[in-house]
Amino acid sequence: MWEVVKSVLAAFLGVQREQQRLKDFEKGNPVAFIVVGIVMGAVLVGLIVLVASLAAG
Repeated sequence: MWEVVKSVLAAFLGVQREQQRLKDFEKGNPVAFIVVGIVMGAVLVGLIVLVASLAAG
């Protein structure tokens, strides 16, 4: 599972290697990538909301 999280985080930041991306598409479980992507997206939105509310408050 750590490999999936690491790969999704690298993709979020735009620093994922082409070789790793191809490996993910060939051998990875798409459901795991989707779930981790949704969770990481929700965490990102939550952090943005938290920072904005602290800055406004």
